[in-house]
Amino acid sequence: MKVRVESARCQGHTLCAMIAPESFELDDVDGHAHAVADDIPEDLRDQVDEARRSCPEQAIVLVGSSGDGDAQ
Repeated sequence: MKVRVESARCQGHTLCAMIAPESFELDDVDGHAHAVADDIPEDLRDQVDEARRSCPEQAIVLVGSSGDGDAQ
């Protein structure tokens, strides 16, 4: 599974970085999130999915869950 943060939607609420700090970092300049890596390790997938569900701007996109396309 892959993850990306849509920068145009991210408003820097920081929930993703609090929920899944191994997977998301905040930009020092604007505070917006970005994924640490495109591919999510199996042991972090639940945290990343929780971060996606918690994002108030719905800026986190998961792709490739179980090989069936978009995981949203």
